[in-house]
Amino acid sequence: MRGLWRPRVLGAWRMPPSGPAILAVNHTHLIDGPMLMGTAPRPVHFLIKREAFVGPLDPFLRGIGQLKVDRGRADRAVIGQALGVLERGGVLGIFPEGTRGEGDFAALRSGLAYFALRSGAPVVPVAVLGSTDRRGRLISALPPLRGRVDVVFGDPFQVGDGSGLRTKRALDEATVQLQRRLSGHLAEAGRFTGRAPH
Repeated sequence: MRGLWRPRVLGAWRMPPSGPAILAVNHTHLIDGPMLMGTAPRPVHFLIKREAFVGPLDPFLRGIGQLKVDRGRADRAVIGQALGVLERGGVLGIFPEGTRGEGDFAALRSGLAYFALRSGAPVVPVAVLGSTDRRGRLISALPPLRGRVDVVFGDPFQVGDGSGLRTKRALDEATVQLQRRLSGHLAEAGRFTGRAPH
């Protein structure tokens, strides 16, 4: 990532230096996940759609600990793997909107709330800004080479009341709480960097 672009990483000190943590990342471009993998202060295990595990990418992604998820069904195997990452004190990365979109955390799915409530791990909001500002001249699907991309880490926070309840009501309330905190971080990151979220 640092060879192709000029990532500016802000607030990485906010990420817990040890123990389980969940990175909740906005998602507007296909480089957002690799950018986090390459710049985060600790190894991150992302939930990645199975369609990305093709050709030589399959053994590479598996080799660096990424988790293949089938978005078309409740994938119990990968849920267990993701919880295992947190139980071992690792870092789980999630795009809580479920897919690339506006990247504004406006439509959160309940997966992030489930993992946060079930594990008790703190959630660290992360804003990736600048990956969709301009198109590259060589490869239009990518940002310009050596272009700046900002990666802004927010303060970790706990979700729920600490009871570990995962009822529908608890998940709904946690999702509302998450949306409010993540949207607030995204807006603050935009003001701080001078880049409006896309």
